[in-house]
Amino acid sequence: MKQFGTILKFELKGYLRNKVFVGITIFLVLAIAVVMFIPNIIAAFDSDEGTDTVPTDRPVMLIYAEDEALASLVSTYFEASFPEYEVKIANGGIDELKGEITSGEAECAFAMSSPASYTYYVNNLSMYDSNMAVADTVLQEVFRIGAMVENGIAPDVAGEILSVQIESQSETLGKDQMQNFFYTYIMIFALYMVILLYGQMVATNVATEKSSRAMEVLVTSAKPTSMMFGKVLASCIAGFSQLVLVFGTAILLYNVNKEALSNPLISSIFDIPVELFLYLILFFVLGFLIYAFMFGAIGSTASKLEDINTSVMPITFLFIIAFMVVMFSMGSGSVDNLAMLVCSYVPFTSPMAMFTRICMSTVPWYEILISVSILVASTLGIGILAAKIYRVGVLLYGTPPKLGAILKTVFKKQ
Repeated sequence: MKQFGTILKFELKGYLRNKVFVGITIFLVLAIAVVMFIPNIIAAFDSDEGTDTVPTDRPVMLIYAEDEALASLVSTYFEASFPEYEVKIANGGIDELKGEITSGEAECAFAMSSPASYTYYVNNLSMYDSNMAVADTVLQEVFRIGAMVENGIAPDVAGEILSVQIESQSETLGKDQMQNFFYTYIMIFALYMVILLYGQMVATNVATEKSSRAMEVLVTSAKPTSMMFGKVLASCIAGFSQLVLVFGTAILLYNVNKEALSNPLISSIFDIPVELFLYLILFFVLGFLIYAFMFGAIGSTASKLEDINTSVMPITFLFIIAFMVVMFSMGSGSVDNLAMLVCSYVPFTSPMAMFTRICMSTVPWYEILISVSILVASTLGIGILAAKIYRVGVLLYGTPPKLGAILKTVFKKQ
């Protein structure tokens, strides 16, 4: 236990002294702070500009029709439906109307050939221009009211018929996937990035120590289990601390700027239930450990630092496949499909798959218990096996040994 504590402290100090690790952490915290204060910064600039300049007029929308009554009727409805525009009836013909648009006097125009037919004129059509969609809805109402009036229905009665409001309500008995989607996606992506980043770091550190021959001395004076668990837990604590610092800063600054960030999408990201946050910690720790053990074991078998990327590629691909299965399932809206059910019990995929199902579906407690039990047992088993591979691997140099040969050596009776 003493050896484990010494190794853990040494590895943690190494992370704290690592300028890249500290620099990335500070950069992420500052970036989060800037993002959270952007609405206040924009509001401050807007208020300063507002004291010195006169607000600009609304852009002009022209309505043209040969029938003056139709032009007047359409402009009346458009004034209510396009509050961001100054709606005017065009004076002159189509050529004059086009000239006003190209010169910038008007932004757009509707030339009505009949109550149900028009041509939309605009100089540069924006990809976000929704004026035609709004106009179609408004003109349908105008046409229907006109048809009802022609058939003897009073205009006010026709308006009431078409403007009736449907009352509805919904009651979610399980999970609201739309509400939980965004923070589930962010958590899964954060887990994906941290495991790959720090897992690769564990493998690199082990290979570096092996190439410097320092391991030959350490492995004879300390138990391999203590060394492997110390290194992996140190990287887990470093990664988890970085996540807590970054996400903690985001949550704190969100609460400080809650009024300025009053947006349903942003609120759904930060309104994370405590239960799901605890599950995140559980699956983060277990998922990180099981992959870090494998990365550490593979790192000990690499003869040169340059061989690390090739050696860890199978583990990386395994994790990427798990990530893609989860992402495709979330995108399809079905997180309880067969692939996700199977992945929920496979220890290499369950940290993301089961966590996603818990966030976006109703999972029986016994399924969660089975998944976590398998994951805990697998993590301990792989940790012990990784320590034995580590002891053998750090003493092997030259041609990278095959996995079968290493396992045969590991299980050979000492």
